[in-house]
Amino acid sequence: MPLLNTLATPYAEALLQVTDGRSESDDVAAQCKELLAVWDSSTALRDAMTSPVLEPAAKKQALAQLLAEQIKPSLMNLLKVLADRQRLTALDAVLRRYLELYRESRNISLAHVRCAQALSDDQTKALTAKVQSMVGTGSVEIDLTIDASLIGGFVINIGSQVIDASLSGQVRRLGLSLAKAS
Repeated sequence: MPLLNTLATPYAEALLQVTDGRSESDDVAAQCKELLAVWDSSTALRDAMTSPVLEPAAKKQALAQLLAEQIKPSLMNLLKVLADRQRLTALDAVLRRYLELYRESRNISLAHVRCAQALSDDQTKALTAKVQSMVGTGSVEIDLTIDASLIGGFVINIGSQVIDASLSGQVRRLGLSLAKAS
C-alpha cells in the first residue's frame, strides 16, 4: 500500500488544492464517496477503465458521458488526467487519499462502525455524539457497515483504537475467561 499511496498522494493533494481554491471541497468529497461506491460495486466499470486495451481517449469519453453532469469539473479533470496517464488503476487509492487529506484539513475523524443491524437516526446521532466526545476532534464521520455475525451491538474502529460492544465479542471474551479459569 505504501507504493500506491506514493502514487495517489500527489494527485489527491493537487485535487484538494484545486477544490479548496474553488471552495468546492465539501461537494467533491461527497462526490468522491459516491464515485468510490460505484467503483467498488461495478466490476464492469472498473475492468473497462483499467483495461490496457481501451485507449485513454475512449476512457475519457466514457467517463464524460457517465459522470460529466454529476461531478464537479475539478473531479472530472482528475479523472481525465488519470486516464491520460494510464493511472485509472489507482483511482480508488487517489479518491481514498483525497478523503483522508480532506478529513485531516477539516479536523474530521473517521470511525468505522460495524453493527448487527441498521441503526435508527436517533441511534446514529447518539453514536456520533459519543464517538465525537471520545476522539475530541471537530467532527466525526461514521462509516457504517451491517454485520449480522456480531449478533447484537456494534464494533467501532477509530484509527488503531477498537471498541467492541458486540454480543459476539462478549461471548468470545467470556469463552476466553472460562478457558483461562479451567
